[in-house]
Amino acid sequence: ESYLKAELILLAAKETGADCIHPGYGFLSERESFARACAEAGIAFVGPPPTALAAMGDKIESKKLAQAAGVNVVPGFLGEIADTDEAVRIASDIGYPVMMKASAGGGGKGMRLAYSERDVREGFEATKREGLASFGDDRVFIEKFIESPRHIEIQVLGDQHGNILYLNERECSIQRRHQKVVEEAPSPFVTPAMRKAMGEQAVALARAVGYYSAGTVELIVSGADTTGQGFYFLEMNTRLQVEHPVTEEITGLDLVEQMIRVAAGEPLGIT
Repeated sequence: ESYLKAELILLAAKETGADCIHPGYGFLSERESFARACAEAGIAFVGPPPTALAAMGDKIESKKLAQAAGVNVVPGFLGEIADTDEAVRIASDIGYPVMMKASAGGGGKGMRLAYSERDVREGFEATKREGLASFGDDRVFIEKFIESPRHIEIQVLGDQHGNILYLNERECSIQRRHQKVVEEAPSPFVTPAMRKAMGEQAVALARAVGYYSAGTVELIVSGADTTGQGFYFLEMNTRLQVEHPVTEEITGLDLVEQMIRVAAGEPLGIT
C-alpha cells in the first residue's frame, strides 16, 4: 500500500519538494510506467529513460536488439513457439542440451533444462504456466545450454550527452538455485582481451537503446571455451544492482552519486 504505489510516491515527492526520485534496486526501478509518471510530474527519475526500460524489459525483444547491435547471443529460437511439438522441433534443430526460458522471467524462475525430447515434452507447458503465474506472460524461448557456464556481468554507466563507459566485470558464477551468492571483481577467468571485448559489446548495446545512468549487462560465458570468445548476452538489468558496491570497491566511484549527477543532466566526469 505504499512503496509499490507510484501515485503515493509521487505525492510524497511533491509534498516534500523533492526534485528527483531514486527507485532503488527493485519494485519500481525497472517499470517503464513509473519512469514516465515521474517525467509527467516534472520529477527526475534517477535511472535510464523509459524507452530503454521498455526495450530491455522483454527478454526476447532484448536479445533481438542485442543481435542487431552486434552483440553475441546464445544460439536459439526467439520467435513465438506455438506448442510442444514445435518446441521439440526447435530443440532438435538447436541441439541438446537446451534451456527453456519464460520471456518475462527472472530470478531463476521460469527456466527448465532439457537433455532430450522427453524433457522438452515434460517441461515446455510447465515453463509456460510458470511464466504466466509469476510474470503474467506465457511466452517461452529456447536456446542452447552453455555447458561449464560462468556468469559474468559488465557494469555500464552513461550520461545524457552520449558518453557511455564500461566499468569492468563482476563474476557471479557461485550461485544457489540461480541466485547469486558470491560476487568477485576482477574475475579470475577474464583476460584483458576478453574484458575489452565484453565491455565494448555492453557499451554497443547500451548505445543502441539510448541508455544512460547505471546498468548491468549480464553475460553467460563458456568455461570450456579457451579462446575467450565464448561469451553471450543474457539480459540487461536497467537499474542499480544490489551488488554494485563490488564495482565501487575496484573503481573508487560512487555509482549512486554518478546516477544522481546524470539525472541532473551533468556529463560524466570520467573517461
